[in-house]
Amino acid sequence: MRLLLRSLCVLKRFSHRLPVDAGRRGLCGAAMRLVQFHRHGDPGSVRVGVEQGEGLGVVDLKAFDPSMPSTMRELLELGDKGMECAQRALSSGQCVVQRSDIKLLSPVLAPEKVVCVGMNYRDHCLEQNAPIPKEPIIFSKFPSAITGPYDDIILPAESQEVDWEVELAFVIGRRGKHIKEEEALSYVAGFTVANDVSARDWQMKRNGKQWLLGKTFDTFCPLGPALVTTDAVKDPHNLGIRCLVNGETVQNSNTDQMIFKTEKLIAWVSKFVTLTPGDVFLTGTPPGVGVFKKPPVFLKKGDVVECQIDQLGSILNKVV
Repeated sequence: MRLLLRSLCVLKRFSHRLPVDAGRRGLCGAAMRLVQFHRHGDPGSVRVGVEQGEGLGVVDLKAFDPSMPSTMRELLELGDKGMECAQRALSSGQCVVQRSDIKLLSPVLAPEKVVCVGMNYRDHCLEQNAPIPKEPIIFSKFPSAITGPYDDIILPAESQEVDWEVELAFVIGRRGKHIKEEEALSYVAGFTVANDVSARDWQMKRNGKQWLLGKTFDTFCPLGPALVTTDAVKDPHNLGIRCLVNGETVQNSNTDQMIFKTEKLIAWVSKFVTLTPGDVFLTGTPPGVGVFKKPPVFLKKGDVVECQIDQLGSILNKVV
């Protein structure tokens, strides 16, 4: 009996390393919630951690193994070595810091690219009587727009029409160019929640109606709370997605409404640019944005915006 149990334990450990279809498996082959944080009173010391569960304590990866890096981007650049260390740290139950002692930051800081997709929900296209795009509509935010999952959204004096957009985001885990669609998910480190905050006056009326400036004011990309690895998400294209403003639901849809799924977006964008670890993709928003309400509704100081996606969590940001 002891021999049988020992054999089962060995088999269980080995099973995590069994080869999986490259088109389906995630980057690390493990279900984890990775976060970035700093301890209260020490904002200059960024650390990478693994949540013991949503909202629970966080294993400090560098405290567990001093050879590990202090940022998510550096961890992703290590590839399997970094992810395997994160797995061991989580399994150990050691080096745990309590949530009350830390501040969660964006799961990724200073990515090389923030790639955004416009008009990527069928129900959002219907909302504005727009045709369904035949190819992905790509724009960008500057990385400086990224802020934490519970940080404030700052209303810029230059805009009077700031709007909300809950979005599913994913993060690239390894370098690639001309990536095949059937292999694309193997380049994804995980998924997270984003708010593509948008200054509609700059997006739709000014600066030649180019989208960039209206999308990229400081704090216009809240992100988090965790990078949920691909293997922890049953189906990223069948998740409830919602946005609440002051507790009132303004967006309520499902990621099954996405026109171009994760795999298609990676294959498409990688035709033009090399994707690198830490690159962030925002995949579009469902209906219910303020600009298309009658009359239009825009964010004002004191508003609280909550973006929720099933299995990933929620981000909560006050407008100041």
